[in-house]
Amino acid sequence: MPYQEMPDGNKLYYEFHGPEEKPVVAFLSGIMMSCASWYIFIEQLTKNLRVMLIDLRDQGKSDHEDHQYDISLHVEDIEHLFSSLNLTKVHLYGISYGAQVAMLYAIKYPNSLKSLILFNAPPRTTPYIAEVGESWKEAAKTHDGERFFTLAIPFAYSYSFYNRNLNWLKERQKMFKKALTPEWFESFIRLASTNVDYSVIGQLGKITCPVLLVGADKDYITPNEEMQLIKNEIPNAEFLTINDAGHASIIERPGEFVTALTGFVLKND
Repeated sequence: MPYQEMPDGNKLYYEFHGPEEKPVVAFLSGIMMSCASWYIFIEQLTKNLRVMLIDLRDQGKSDHEDHQYDISLHVEDIEHLFSSLNLTKVHLYGISYGAQVAMLYAIKYPNSLKSLILFNAPPRTTPYIAEVGESWKEAAKTHDGERFFTLAIPFAYSYSFYNRNLNWLKERQKMFKKALTPEWFESFIRLASTNVDYSVIGQLGKITCPVLLVGADKDYITPNEEMQLIKNEIPNAEFLTINDAGHASIIERPGEFVTALTGFVLKND
């Protein structure tokens, strides 16, 4: 399996999917996600793109830490990974927590990107997000996947999606109970503690590549007015809204996710 060793000895897991001649898009996942979260989209995405999936520290198959760290550590991991693989210019996609890492990367290494695509991207940790994060950590401390799902997951979806797909969500709840291990919960708590004072407000003007912002009109974790703060500092950024969707917009509106991402990358490759 493809791993890249970091300067401190920890290993980052990654995968490539799609034809080598297609534009490379590196994916940075949300806080509860991993490379496996994207498999349902691979068939559609790889028609036009070469997809690079990355598990950050404490995600998926990457090494898990034994101490607390700051979200900025992921930025240096990503830079080391790109450099080690001789990826000099890539398109970088991030959603939620992954979008926070992506913004920090684009600010520090603006010349390394062809474009930046941000879905449901919080530019700062607001008091509301902080409280949501604390509630998620308390839920994780139970080490019970079913209870964690009940306490944490409803925040992620829109009201209408939850009502329409209750049976599917209940099946996912059962999957959480089977799949989430004590190590996963401890890793999640560390990840959720990396960004408690996160803010890129006032720094976003350093981003020089084309930027696509995609929000959702029923996203209560990152409402569109928060993403507008990013647009204010990057006036040339494109801003799309997915209607009738919550924070997990890619699950609620998969077709719109694939279309928006693919179109923007091809236009800016």
